[in-house]
Amino acid sequence: MSARSFRGFTLAAAALMLLALLLGACGGDDGDGTTEASSGDCATVAAPDPVDRKAKPPKQDAPTAQGAVFETNCGSFTITFDDRNPKTAASFQSLVEQGFYDGLPIHRVVGDFLIQGGDPAGDGTGGPGYSIDEKPPPGLAYTEGTVAMAKTAAEPPGRSGSQFFIAVAADIGLTPDYALVGEVTEGMDVVKAISELAPDGGDGQPSTPVVIESAKLEG
Repeated sequence: MSARSFRGFTLAAAALMLLALLLGACGGDDGDGTTEASSGDCATVAAPDPVDRKAKPPKQDAPTAQGAVFETNCGSFTITFDDRNPKTAASFQSLVEQGFYDGLPIHRVVGDFLIQGGDPAGDGTGGPGYSIDEKPPPGLAYTEGTVAMAKTAAEPPGRSGSQFFIAVAADIGLTPDYALVGEVTEGMDVVKAISELAPDGGDGQPSTPVVIESAKLEG
């Protein structure tokens, strides 16, 4: 029986990578990995209904802002754009400018591994109605705090719509197929706290709703 597929990953692959991470971390905890936020800091909100939301494609090939601040019911985090994938960052900026992410859920969490959002359908199948193609930098590693765009396995490297993921593990071990947006430069403790809301089984919708209340450009 085939593993249940998620956008850009499979449950089996994620489980294997997560197991490898846990086995590699068995040497003990020196205390440096603690965060200030916790899953208990999330305000109680209702899960948003799926919406049929589309966006206009970006007009620019590079971002003009430095990044974006995401406010969620669990706290805020700041994404700073990386200039190595300017078309991808420009598309992300355009989506923020259009208010595309406002009210959408973080629909997928893998405990201490990654979080994923930006889907108006709320189940990993939705997008903005357009796509961008821009191959990631060669040798890119998706290390803690890296923000990249999710895609299906059938889509070519570097294709993106609106769904994004944030790496929580030190290195989530993916090949460089996912277009780079940037990195979390503030609020990584909030991102980690959200990842702690993983359901039983470790991969799926968070155990309590996490909603992007607003996304605003910075700089």
